[in-house]
Amino acid sequence: MSERPTRRPGARPRTTIGLIGYGAFGRLAASHLAPLFPVFAYDPACATDPEPCRTTVRGVTLCDAATAAACDLVILAMPVPRLSAAIAAIRPHLRPGATVLDVCSVKVAPAETMRAELPDHVDIIGTHPMFGPQSARGGIKGLKIVICPIRGSGARPLAAYMRKTFGLNAILATPEEHDREAAMVQGLTHLIAKVLVEMEPLPRNMTTASFDLLLRAVDMVRHDAPEVFYAIERMNPFAPDVRRRFFALAADLAEALERNGGPAPE
Repeated sequence: MSERPTRRPGARPRTTIGLIGYGAFGRLAASHLAPLFPVFAYDPACATDPEPCRTTVRGVTLCDAATAAACDLVILAMPVPRLSAAIAAIRPHLRPGATVLDVCSVKVAPAETMRAELPDHVDIIGTHPMFGPQSARGGIKGLKIVICPIRGSGARPLAAYMRKTFGLNAILATPEEHDREAAMVQGLTHLIAKVLVEMEPLPRNMTTASFDLLLRAVDMVRHDAPEVFYAIERMNPFAPDVRRRFFALAADLAEALERNGGPAPE
């Protein structure tokens, strides 16, 4: 079991960060946090498939769930369906006054889960970094992160810190506000990308600038874990209406185009 670092007498305490989940996004987060804070990472997958966990970020200590959960800030970095199991594993080890946040792609369902299952003595913040390992390859400055206050008063200070330290465009919103906009922003992007991937091979030579941008969008999400697509399309309460409207309009347009070149519906 890894031990938390000892502090020199009189030294100013350093905020410790525990990562619960050390997949692709967990490692991305660690690469930006480890130069600033002691980071302790736990991933249950390491017990059965240790190879990915060997590719660790410098400054990150791999540890057990209890050690990561005993940190000042605990980040839940896993898909929504695994959230309850992760909370059950860390609940007994969370310190009073600690802050727990998630990085899930939807916010209403995780907020409800965390409110119900995390102990009352911790603060809760919902976050959604609107980027991933592919879109953040050139750095995260200027990229967007949504921050949702759930319990406690830490959301606004966190947003200010994200802006000042990492140059992120931190947006404060309720979980409902986030999911309503994300239903279109993410729901349609991933839906269109999923269809285009099924249509491969796609042209890569004689392309227009607009098609190149479309290909870039596809490439940014094509390697996302299946759980991400599931969460975006199935766990966002506003996604079904957006999806039905999109397919209905597409069907109307296809019908109009099949009518011997008749006018498109207004």
